[in-house]
Amino acid sequence: MTQSVVVGVDGSAESSAAAEWAARQARRSGRALRMVHAGGPEAPLAEQPGDPAEPLPEPVRVLRDRLLDTLPDLEIHCEHVPGSPAHALVAAGEREGLLVLGSRGRGGFAGLLVGSVAVRAATLAACPVVLVRPGAEGRGASGDVVVGVEGGRPCDEVLAFAFEQAAELGTGLRALESLTVPAGPYVTDAPMAQPEIRESMAEAETLRLRDALARWREKYPEVGAEAEVTGWPAGRALVEASRSAALVVVGRRTPRLLPAAPRLGGTAHAVLHHAHGPVAVVPHA
Repeated sequence: MTQSVVVGVDGSAESSAAAEWAARQARRSGRALRMVHAGGPEAPLAEQPGDPAEPLPEPVRVLRDRLLDTLPDLEIHCEHVPGSPAHALVAAGEREGLLVLGSRGRGGFAGLLVGSVAVRAATLAACPVVLVRPGAEGRGASGDVVVGVEGGRPCDEVLAFAFEQAAELGTGLRALESLTVPAGPYVTDAPMAQPEIRESMAEAETLRLRDALARWREKYPEVGAEAEVTGWPAGRALVEASRSAALVVVGRRTPRLLPAAPRLGGTAHAVLHHAHGPVAVVPHA
């Protein structure tokens, strides 16, 4: 459990949505909200000794004050951090264990759904990174947490985060796995036809996925968890599920050997750019 939920803010509509989502997340979990405005030079010195310098842009101050008024019982800190926005935000998030960002900032191109800072942070951070689009900040009252899983190699970090989020939101959890049936000639006199092969493989994989979820169900008995196997590609299935999900959780493999550069996998990349709601990227070995 982290002490604060860290959210990057820059005055854009996307960062405002992220801040509102993060504020409700912090309130539900009993944590503080730490708003970080990153980039630019060091804060200017105060004109009078003892006067607090205010390096925050006006839109950020307005957002902070609005959240203070809306959620008076929530502990909120707001600060400016100089330097590279992506690296400053990643450092702040890693100290607390969770980073929330808007999908695109003020400096992004209008045609891009996910900005360069958001993608870079999701690629580099050693903590989970949640990306929020405008309109998604009010989600959480309905919809399950959907997590992409490989049944043969379930990842503890990804499942732990997904179950924790479902418990905090008071929702169910859908563990979604993509199963591709090897292509082959359809032989009418074969012992088992292609549709039957596909169904048999799906049933076996569903059982294996349920087994992978068993110990997490025991740890979080309040979370109703379902295992689902689909024939769709993983990215497409998760994007479609995001239409009604409170949160979609995907994993990102971290390089085991240096100097290999961290990168987003194809599924995480597709979900970040096309999902209809909040997406969490969770790094794992």
